[in-house]
Amino acid sequence: MAGQDTAATVDPEAATGLPEAVCLGESMAVLLPERPGPLETVEGFRVSLGGAESNVAGALAALGVRSGWISRVGDDGFGRRLTAGVAARGVDVSAVVVDPARPTGIYLKEVGGSTGEPHDLGSGRSRLHYYRAGSAAAALSPALLAEPAAARLLAGARLLHLSGITAALSDGCLELVRTLLVRPRPAATRGLLVSFDLNWRPALWHGRDPAVLPALMDAADVLLLGADEAEAVLGTGDPHALRARFPSPANVVVKDADRLVTAVGRDGTAVGEAALTVEVVEATGAGDAFAAGYLAGTLRGLDQRRRLRLGHLSAACALTAPGDQAELPPREVVAALLDASAGDWAATRVSADGIVSPVLPALPSRQGASPVVGAR
Repeated sequence: MAGQDTAATVDPEAATGLPEAVCLGESMAVLLPERPGPLETVEGFRVSLGGAESNVAGALAALGVRSGWISRVGDDGFGRRLTAGVAARGVDVSAVVVDPARPTGIYLKEVGGSTGEPHDLGSGRSRLHYYRAGSAAAALSPALLAEPAAARLLAGARLLHLSGITAALSDGCLELVRTLLVRPRPAATRGLLVSFDLNWRPALWHGRDPAVLPALMDAADVLLLGADEAEAVLGTGDPHALRARFPSPANVVVKDADRLVTAVGRDGTAVGEAALTVEVVEATGAGDAFAAGYLAGTLRGLDQRRRLRLGHLSAACALTAPGDQAELPPREVVAALLDASAGDWAATRVSADGIVSPVLPALPSRQGASPVVGAR
């Protein structure tokens, strides 16, 4: 695979076509406190956007993969802001339904500090407060498959990305995920590569039975999960034990606490790749960026190690960006890093100022950003 053009820019005419990858799930308005401390002491919040599946769609678009997002939002300001924000990342939002009766979901982030207040979480700690019960996205159901806009996007795609978050939102959402994922699949997803990220959110499963998850996980073509969440849900985070537990996916991709990601193929062959050393600016969204990089590499036919490296590089760029969308390095940089020796990969450092690596002696690290994965 060395020397493969993994970083060709997207053909402008091709970029106007249907999405190659479609991501389905809820996104929400996010309220971020202006200062640390318990919520009762915070005077103001900054509005942002959040959602695993739309994050993956946006990161795929940044990687040069035409992407679309299917969801539901309320007929409210947060819904309009959310849809516009995702579209601004280059994502097709034509299949997002506006619900006239249900609201857009919201969550608030509480950040601990050293205020001395009785309910302060403490420095370095945070908590998310979700207000999504009865949201527009919770009304997703198999009826989606009869909606022309969603059917159009799915018909033109090669990949559908789902997560365990959607399965936890409501009975209708669970049935939709099951319908799209579990074989025999409907005509809408027959022939598609379907990826599933566990994305374990314990709070969402209160009153619901997570025993439905293993069947969904085994039905995926690509299964993504963290060792810690797998331990919580399944009792093991070992990649080989998980591979044995889920024999159907083509690849089981496991991220561990030491930042090593191991992909185990159906034949038991395992490839592990450590994350790059990163000077972190903002940790939010790195997992979604990794998923996008790995999936982009899968669509482009990269070998296992290069898929993992593209995932790590995408995550590293997300970690060094203060906003929702990371700036990707030029295609020459990506190609050099994907082909780097193990030693040169391990010696690479990523910060907000750029990328320093033995394989980049004369290349700019973060100038003239361009998509890093070519069109078909």
